[in-house]
Amino acid sequence: MWTQQEQQELTQILKKYPADRKMSAVLPALYLAQREKNWLTDEDIEAVAEALDISPTHVHSVIGFYTLFRKEPTGKYLIQVCTDLPCALRGAEAFYQRLCQRLGLSPPGGTTADGLFTVEEVVCIAACDKAPCAQINLEYYENLTDEQMDGVIEQLRKQG
Repeated sequence: MWTQQEQQELTQILKKYPADRKMSAVLPALYLAQREKNWLTDEDIEAVAEALDISPTHVHSVIGFYTLFRKEPTGKYLIQVCTDLPCALRGAEAFYQRLCQRLGLSPPGGTTADGLFTVEEVVCIAACDKAPCAQINLEYYENLTDEQMDGVIEQLRKQG
């Protein structure tokens, strides 16, 4: 499952942990396995389990706890918009609705027809005072306006 480059990166990751504590590398190993396609297949999960000498069930439990990991295909860019109460009070719910509409999605979000963007509502990305805010593939965007978000989307479309 691992490409040659990923295997080299995994080897470097594992060097940071004692040999009898390889399971501690589960988060960076999962991130590495997910990096290219933005989601994890059963094969990816098995490969991580094997590399760390842990059970696939343990890997699944980690994936189930962290929203950062996906077990279903997503767009290349995962746009997570916080609509929790503090953000909602700053207009995040309406911002989210307008974003979905502009991308041709019906709330509660989903993936665009071109497979480039997946949009979802989340609860808390720890930027309550900077709402509306979004996290796109782990990068924060804060105090967003519709125009700023359109600019970000346009830039990401250019990157492909």
